[in-house]
Amino acid sequence: MRHTEFWALMEQALGAGYARSWADRQSITELGSRTVEEAFAAGESPKQVWAAVRRHLELPDSWR
Repeated sequence: MRHTEFWALMEQALGAGYARSWADRQSITELGSRTVEEAFAAGESPKQVWAAVRRHLELPDSWR
């Protein structure tokens, strides 16, 4: 998964106006209590981050 695909999924899940803000503010335990932006800065892959976000938001498996 590329970053562009990740952000497209985030916008579908949370809306274009909220996705980036949420990613910058929401701490996710599965990412080491980091935000999406912090996880990316630490080198996590978009695929791993998306999996954590999907579980955090309790999105259905169809969002994989």
